[in-house]
Amino acid sequence: MSDDVWKRQEIESPCIKVCVIHPQSRLCTGCLRSIDEITAWSRMSPEARRMVMDALPSRARLLQQRRGGRAGRLAGGFGEAG
Repeated sequence: MSDDVWKRQEIESPCIKVCVIHPQSRLCTGCLRSIDEITAWSRMSPEARRMVMDALPSRARLLQQRRGGRAGRLAGGFGEAG
């Protein structure tokens, strides 16, 4: 039996097992990938995975802290100053 499968140099998934889709951005709040990226990950080429990984840091600003309660109602919800 060969150990070639375990020696591949693949880009690992950014999944942190916090799988919640943000209602406005439609990105996972854990790994910042879209649903399409998550479902296609295992079939993506290393180049496609690298492109997704490179885009993730810039997506963090799209998931501003959700504000609840009175502050959230006054500010209109997601991350607006109020």
